Amino acid sequence: MTRVLFVGQIPETVDFSDPSLPPGFNAEKIREGFEVAKTSMSERGWDGDLCMIAPDDSGIAMLAGQLAKADYDCVVIGGGLRIPPKGLLLFEKVVNTIHQGAPKAAIAFNTRPQDTAEAAARWILTD
Repeated sequence: MTRVLFVGQIPETVDFSDPSLPPGFNAEKIREGFEVAKTSMSERGWDGDLCMIAPDDSGIAMLAGQLAKADYDCVVIGGGLRIPPKGLLLFEKVVNTIHQGAPKAAIAFNTRPQDTAEAAARWILTD
């Protein structure tokens, strides 16, 4: 079975005042998007795991631990981790942790939590 990991920042730790984030973006919308993503992955017959991390080294350790638990076909990185310029170092750490912990997994990027399954589908090979 296809297995996808969605990695995002814990919504309560996102600085929503950052002008680089979409207007109106908030923790509630992110959490609602997670539910849409989980449903969409399930409808495709995929196992979907969610890994919400803190924006520090404890979050990177949490991600490494999650990657050690399963073999993933694709890892989708959320916008809260990659969009804000001040989060570049964290984003690089996330990408490198995925590369080391899941070297065979494709890496994808969503535009919002709701299109996580579509992001993964771009990279998941189907028969």
